[in-house]
Amino acid sequence: MAEDKASVNFTVVPEDSPDVPRVYSNFCAIQNSPLDFTLTFCEMLPPNERQLREAQSSHVVKAPVRARLVVPSQMIPGLIAALQDNYRGFQESYGAGKGSLH
Repeated sequence: MAEDKASVNFTVVPEDSPDVPRVYSNFCAIQNSPLDFTLTFCEMLPPNERQLREAQSSHVVKAPVRARLVVPSQMIPGLIAALQDNYRGFQESYGAGKGSLH
């Protein structure tokens, strides 16, 4: 006899907590495996003289990692759609803005 599975509709709402810091990032490196995507958020500051000299010879600038998120690959299409939707609303409210890709 087949059992009927109950269906429940719900909305997930992030529960804010003062213990969770808000982190600023202006650079994101993305890597993936067959199972997930890793988003590494960094804060890029203007290089000082020493860093600039090192970068001229090594062609590398190190940026401090502020957060690293591992996201299952199944979430990526929804994440992309949500980012596009939010960015479209941002552009409608504030315009394309400086540094826009479009």
